Amino acid sequence: MKPTRAALVLAAGALAPALLLSTPALAAGPAAAPAAVSATTPTDEDNAVAIARLLADPASGKAVIREANKALNGTPADRATFLATGLRLARAEDDRVTVARILARPGISDALRAAANKAIDGTPEELRYFVTVGQYQV
Repeated sequence: MKPTRAALVLAAGALAPALLLSTPALAAGPAAAPAAVSATTPTDEDNAVAIARLLADPASGKAVIREANKALNGTPADRATFLATGLRLARAEDDRVTVARILARPGISDALRAAANKAIDGTPEELRYFVTVGQYQV
């Protein structure tokens, strides 16, 4: 046997009992259980994952990406606030841009123009409906 292999075998033989037969210290008693988190309350990690999914979504607009990055770089409260209210407002901004682009197209029908103008004056939910469904129904 080569000298290096012999040294490795000797070291492994000497360390094996110490590593395999060692037991954890039981004098400290049982470890404290982690604090229970309600299943209905999202944790900061859950919020960060939800925001990361929004950033990875190719359908996310510039305002959503901008505000999601701000929230992700901010505090846990910033992330929770973004998901509660900021996302809705950022999507509304992106939807207004989309509706403005529809209105800027040459040759759109009068019905589509009227529906787009009604949507742009409406709530964020009406904007979202027009962008996702309504523009195709006119």
